Amino acid sequence: MPEGDTIHNAAKRIRGALLGKDIQSIETPHPRHGKDRWPERLAGQALRSVDAHGKHLFLRFDNDLTLHSHLRMTGWWGVYPRGRRWGRAPRRAWLVIRTPEHEVVQFDGPVLELLTDSRTRFDQRIAGLGPDILAPELDEDMFVRRLREDDQTRPIGDALLDQRNIAGLGTIWRSEGCFLVGLDPWRPTGEVTNDEALAVVREVRPRMRASADGNGVPEMTIYNRAGRPCPRCKDGTLIRQRGQGENNRRTFWCPGCQS
Repeated sequence: MPEGDTIHNAAKRIRGALLGKDIQSIETPHPRHGKDRWPERLAGQALRSVDAHGKHLFLRFDNDLTLHSHLRMTGWWGVYPRGRRWGRAPRRAWLVIRTPEHEVVQFDGPVLELLTDSRTRFDQRIAGLGPDILAPELDEDMFVRRLREDDQTRPIGDALLDQRNIAGLGTIWRSEGCFLVGLDPWRPTGEVTNDEALAVVREVRPRMRASADGNGVPEMTIYNRAGRPCPRCKDGTLIRQRGQGENNRRTFWCPGCQS
């Protein structure tokens, strides 16, 4: 699933292609949206802003309507110069927005909806999100408060993936952050201090920001390296992997140096 840095990077690319530009057409080729009349409802409307919160992306138009997207495991935003071949097959496009210079395409859904601005403020899928790890100023107090309101017997690695605690973290940065600060992702949240939990998000924030800004994804130290020697342990302890939480999301950790 794309994580917060990927979504913020998509928002940046879409802003560059659409904001302040002449939108020539909006198309919804997927049959799911064939009767929604989005092209008619958005015709002639200027794009006010493009922003992201965690893994959610919003295209906000002048008539108080907002296109809301969540890519889950399959979706992707492509931004292409007009006439360039798309990165995925046209039959997989759910939304196409064209300007004289660019085509912005959302592929493969699965969450794409047109909402009123008020609904984006009150819909609990959005309003219930924790602080965005990539916000200009991270609301650390809110993060700690949400974490302490959670089940304290829950492993900290699982709690960090809960978007109600902090929005934008996924399996990659959760594993990387816990490793970088030497925190066992299987330790119960109640046994993790506030400073330890904050250390994880403080460690990954600049790395995620570099990725979101388009400066490249920093090299991973532990993610997807199960069975290889730990880069920190001198005795060559092997990195392990196991599913965690209700969704059995992959967790990578070193049993030698994470405690």
